[in-house]
Amino acid sequence: MSAAVAVFTRDLRVHDNPMLAAAARAGKVVPLFVVDEKISVPDGRARFLAESLADLDRSLRERGGALVVRSGDPVDQIRRVAEEVGAERVHIAADVSGYAQARESALRSALGRAVLHSHDDVHTIVPPGFLAPQGKDHFSVFTPYYRRWREVPWRRSLAPPEAIRLPAIDAGDLPQASGGGFPGGETAGRRRLGDWVAGPVRDYARRHDLLAEEGTSRLSAYLHFGCVSALEAARRAGDEAFVRQLAWRDFHHQVLAARPDAAYRDYRGRGDRWRDDEEALDAWRAGRTGIPIVDAGMRQLLAEGWMHNRARMITASFLTKTLYLDWRTGARHFLDHLLDADIANNNLNWQWVAGTGTDTRPNRVLNPLRQAERFDPDGDYVRRYVPELAGLAAPGIHRPWRSRTPGYPAPIVDLEEARRRFLTARR
Repeated sequence: MSAAVAVFTRDLRVHDNPMLAAAARAGKVVPLFVVDEKISVPDGRARFLAESLADLDRSLRERGGALVVRSGDPVDQIRRVAEEVGAERVHIAADVSGYAQARESALRSALGRAVLHSHDDVHTIVPPGFLAPQGKDHFSVFTPYYRRWREVPWRRSLAPPEAIRLPAIDAGDLPQASGGGFPGGETAGRRRLGDWVAGPVRDYARRHDLLAEEGTSRLSAYLHFGCVSALEAARRAGDEAFVRQLAWRDFHHQVLAARPDAAYRDYRGRGDRWRDDEEALDAWRAGRTGIPIVDAGMRQLLAEGWMHNRARMITASFLTKTLYLDWRTGARHFLDHLLDADIANNNLNWQWVAGTGTDTRPNRVLNPLRQAERFDPDGDYVRRYVPELAGLAAPGIHRPWRSRTPGYPAPIVDLEEARRRFLTARR
């Protein structure tokens, strides 16, 4: 009987996983995860990953298999496992980062007799590169992309394999999870998806920008690690506003697939000469800028490893356009702390806000005070994460410097002066 290797990367699920389904059809299959020692994973994300791998292992064992774990260089370890079991095929989900593309290219060269099958329909709803305007390799503006995206027939959702036939091989040791917090894994992700589509999604369009409410799905970490299929989430949710957000995710993936350098280089250079102000950067990181809505968002990030999307936009605009500091410093901080730290979505959203990416209005500046009054009108979000201001009522809670609140810093920048500085620099 022939054997195959199913390489899990960030598609840690058995439901609707085209990579695993194809590998399981071959006969015997080795479900493999390689702990890449070149990648440093922050503690919160390492815990979420470990829980996700343990959950995947349980699902595979229920079907007669197990998750085989190796550590080291992924290309070398995959090649070794393929040779050990005499695999004729190696299956892996295609990914869009420069690192993932280089890894796949190296793996294709290193495998020898085994054939590499790269599946481009695992991480997104519409595969990167499937849609492109005439004469170009990708869409650079979301709205025309979305119009085409909505016209594409989606592939069918796949049931998990009924059985996993594992050849004789040492499974190795799963990474150990420590600490509590947001639970990782497909089981938790599917539970959260089920609760979301059972009712709350119907209010998504009305509530998703309200910072103090639980108006979003909180599925982002599960989507990043592939514990939940984006296709299945879109099919089950149905809500147009929510599905549009999943289309944004696909949009950023297709941009990065075509321009992997955009992870850290300006997609559209604006001639920025970013300021160098470590004191301001440290205040922003710590949530001590003196602007309550900004500080609340940054403290939520540090406390939970997650931040409301509206808060991400406000804090990113404040860093790049109010403080006029390089978007890469902010993107790096988010990558260091977010459970859902996805290169495509995180870094290209940072570029969108900074005006160096795909935004058609690159010089727009989000006024954090107006944003606070609109999306946290009662001040509940600020009170939750900035306890020094808990005794203040709205709208004064968003301008505490007027009441000289003890224990809370004065604003580190004058907002109107900073806005003029940014627009002058951009011109």
